[in-house]
Amino acid sequence: MSQTRLAADIGGTFTDVAAFDEGSGRLLLAKTLSTPQALVDGIERGVAKTGLALADVNLFLHGSTVAINALLERTGARTALLVTAGFRDIYEIGRVNRPDSYNLFFGKHRPLVERALRFEVHERLMADGSVRTPLDDAEIRSLAADLRALEIEAVGILLLHSYKNPAHEIRVRDILREEMPEAFISASYELSREYREFERVSTVAANAYIGPKVRNYIDEIEQHLDAAGFCGSFFVVQSTGGLFGANQARAHCVRMLESGPAAGVIGARATSRAIGLEDVIAFDMGGTSAKAGVIMKGEPLTTGSALIGGYERALPIQIAMMDIFEVGTGGGSIARLSHGKTLRVGPQSAGAAPGPACYGLGGTEPTVTDANLLLGRLDPGHFLGGEMPLDEAAAERAMMAEIGTPLGLSAAEASDGILRIAATAMSYAVKGVTTERGLDAGAFTLLVYGGAGPLHASLVARELGIRNVLIPPAPGHFSATGMLFADLRHDFVHTGIMQLADANFAAIEAEYRSMIEEGLKAVAETAARPEEIVVARAADMRYVGQEHAVTVDISETFFHAQDRAGIKRRFDDLHELRYGTCAPDEPAEIVSLRTTVTGVTAKPGFEHIAEGSPEPDPGAALAPRQVYFREAGGFIETRVHDRARLRSGNRIAGPALIEEHASTTVVFPGDALTVDRYGNLLMTVGSQRA
Repeated sequence: MSQTRLAADIGGTFTDVAAFDEGSGRLLLAKTLSTPQALVDGIERGVAKTGLALADVNLFLHGSTVAINALLERTGARTALLVTAGFRDIYEIGRVNRPDSYNLFFGKHRPLVERALRFEVHERLMADGSVRTPLDDAEIRSLAADLRALEIEAVGILLLHSYKNPAHEIRVRDILREEMPEAFISASYELSREYREFERVSTVAANAYIGPKVRNYIDEIEQHLDAAGFCGSFFVVQSTGGLFGANQARAHCVRMLESGPAAGVIGARATSRAIGLEDVIAFDMGGTSAKAGVIMKGEPLTTGSALIGGYERALPIQIAMMDIFEVGTGGGSIARLSHGKTLRVGPQSAGAAPGPACYGLGGTEPTVTDANLLLGRLDPGHFLGGEMPLDEAAAERAMMAEIGTPLGLSAAEASDGILRIAATAMSYAVKGVTTERGLDAGAFTLLVYGGAGPLHASLVARELGIRNVLIPPAPGHFSATGMLFADLRHDFVHTGIMQLADANFAAIEAEYRSMIEEGLKAVAETAARPEEIVVARAADMRYVGQEHAVTVDISETFFHAQDRAGIKRRFDDLHELRYGTCAPDEPAEIVSLRTTVTGVTAKPGFEHIAEGSPEPDPGAALAPRQVYFREAGGFIETRVHDRARLRSGNRIAGPALIEEHASTTVVFPGDALTVDRYGNLLMTVGSQRA
């Protein structure tokens, strides 16, 4: 069988496809507009552009926004929630957070399951997992009849302390599957074996809510693959950046909420390792949003939970995922005037349909992409290599009608203002994973990708005081190519609170072994055969008396040696990094144990490009054009280079544009870049603020 792996990443505006032939070493790339009404169509068009047949592919990797969109757009299934009697309203009460105390218009989170569809189950487990009130099977069968009458499509199950003893949840799940075979049934213990009932109920409710839609979507892809003669293995990218099988994705679909962004971070890790960088900020700007993650000391930072939908009205998801912060600013973000003629950019997006005004597909509102076109930073005749000509006149009409004329600005001035507001908004994504984590963004290299990322790389770096920027080859396809570097991965967490001073290391080891065996079994059940298995251990720790814990990576040698002092030092050091303080003399406790089992797969290599002199070859020069830079006083003649013809060692000083098939890099006046041996653009940002 052919040793070709193919990856498809569906975004809000574009669908990206990357294929790697292990035999020849060829990397094939394609980009097409996403097809919201039938997402598989976008994949099919992308695969067709590569010239490959699915029958010749042995590994198909996929990341999609279908799960996160169903959650954010509230387009999931009619869902019911079964909760331990007396706790029906924990999902709605939540944490009673009020981040803005004086905001009279503040609105708290809105549950995915209305109160009328939340039902109590008369059972009760104690915190140690012992049974206080037994489960009544007849009650569950009666509830199932009621749910059928209500035409319920999905059911989430949250029974108190099931993280300690899942027996009752398992029994309820099994009965419901007998009584409601067509419904999607999700039990909280399958997703999280961690304490905190609100976070657990929110997680299982989300999984059930999006479950039918994601399950049907994966079924549709598999049917399409089968019809095309595909005989290989199909994997979905998780929010951790790891891979899991289609069957696992159907049941635990909440684990793929951030699959595309996570794949980009995995690609950033591979790129940074190849050139010897350890501390990198992965910054992805696509058509709908901008995302940022951090690679520190060579490894991506992860988290055990996330708030989906913003802090104020967010619903928590308690699963392992990349620590990614996202803002609603992308190439398709719409610029509008709010009350008082205040200019705002996003979070509303023109998406793929109708798209920015310049796409000529019916869009009438100006977007970030329209602004870049009007400033001369995009070539209207060579967008996507000329596959998709842009309508500059339509962009100008939209810009002047909505922004320029009301504010008394020219099209260029309005466009420049839009990009600067967008850059400020996007800098918040980076601050969300650096400054708010106790990290200095200026100490990192900003690795920028996404179709719109290189256009704004310098602007965002200046906002953050970052001097070094790296733009990899084919940044517009980077998340798709990142999937080619993903490994099989399974994460587990078990809550068991114990003081470090008297922790039972034999019991700890038994808990770790249980999780490791579960992970090894999950890897063995897939069709892929990894090159090696890597196991990582961590523990959630806090000072005695604290409420929240931090996750500390701890090698097994600390536990085997029962090195309490060493574990405590690791915790103190991380606490000081995160919060600027630590308490070495205060006792600490372990809250939860974490294990990651990774099946390491074969990876594509990084090819060297041809060497050149400091001055780019004349053949790399394209026709210069007028580009607007406020720093230079307006439009100035700007050199344009074809990235495909640049060579290792070439140096380019700003102002300049570097064009490629699906992206354009803007080199501002005062900036300079060098091409490295892998074809990366290493840019040094000039002045810290433009």
